[in-house]
Amino acid sequence: MNNARVLQFCHSYEGPFLDCARQYAALFSDTSCKVTTVYLTGEPDDDVKRGSASDEVIFLGYRSREVRGLKLGAIRDIRRISGGKHFRFCIAHRFKPIYVALLGTALPVIGVHHAFGDYRRLPRRLFAHVFQKRLSLLGVSNAVRDDMRVSLPSWPKSRIETLYNRIDIEAVKAGLLSRTEARAALSLPQNAWIAGNVGRLHPDKDQATLIRAFAKALPSLPPDSVLAVIGSGPLESALKTLAADLGAADRVRFLGQIRQARRYFRAFDIFALSSDREPFGMVLLEALAAGIPLICSDCGGGREVVEELGKLFPFGNAEALSRCLVSLSRREIPDDYPERAEDRLRKRFSDRAGRASFWQLDFVRQFSGGADAP
Repeated sequence: MNNARVLQFCHSYEGPFLDCARQYAALFSDTSCKVTTVYLTGEPDDDVKRGSASDEVIFLGYRSREVRGLKLGAIRDIRRISGGKHFRFCIAHRFKPIYVALLGTALPVIGVHHAFGDYRRLPRRLFAHVFQKRLSLLGVSNAVRDDMRVSLPSWPKSRIETLYNRIDIEAVKAGLLSRTEARAALSLPQNAWIAGNVGRLHPDKDQATLIRAFAKALPSLPPDSVLAVIGSGPLESALKTLAADLGAADRVRFLGQIRQARRYFRAFDIFALSSDREPFGMVLLEALAAGIPLICSDCGGGREVVEELGKLFPFGNAEALSRCLVSLSRREIPDDYPERAEDRLRKRFSDRAGRASFWQLDFVRQFSGGADAP
């Protein structure tokens, strides 16, 4: 792929999607291929340019409401951009960029899906079938991959594959505050046993089950134990009321939205994710990088991170989650857990592991001509 380029097309750089752009740009770091990353929505931002880890970054600057319907302006823009350079293929994140890339270019498109249900709607299935010769699909977990395979049963399985989300392990670890620093910054007690949760306060994240489980476990937890919840959302008031009704208002700390929350993970003794059908769960990788033991609901893509390493419980089952909390509070954790967590990250969820998996995919080899793979 000498002197060739890859076009990466993202809906936005909000939330986790800036790091998603970085992850996919990093796939080409050991090649001569250049990456142009285009953001459909969002104003130009120098921090985003740096964080994208790309050779070129273009901001189309659309507002979300402007890319509803046919998206004709965006289609014209991506046609103009793709016509100006020798792109070998396009990596498009989420359905809107996939739609625009297929209609606006003649490039092969690798569609990356970060959620369940993207092809359950008939119009989307029909659209995918129309462009099947040029479209290949990646799910961020086996769970997302399998969801797409069910929706598109006539597609060859080799055209719908998995490429796990991943982190820059060294960068994440370098940004971590110490346990003492993190607890001080979050105004958490230095000597308490602390269970942590990070996520939007939304029904999909099901912090209600976590609060019920924590309240149920309190008599068996160390004295002055705390549940610390980082995030904001529409359920904040209801969750605070639930904690009060359960007699745990003084033990459940709602810390609000915190920028770069992963820097504070060493404040926690354990990390619990109670989500319903989490497509992947980047926070689990960030907790692993901090060496924190994990509890996760046994559904969606989270189990693929936690299995054989942390504890899983049936989604919505406060009793089972309570038992997990008590178990970990009693230090029922293997002595070699930090080493095993690091090993899991490096073998499955690192940039290096992602590059190795990506360049083994049949459709990637086809699009690239098999040349210049790292």
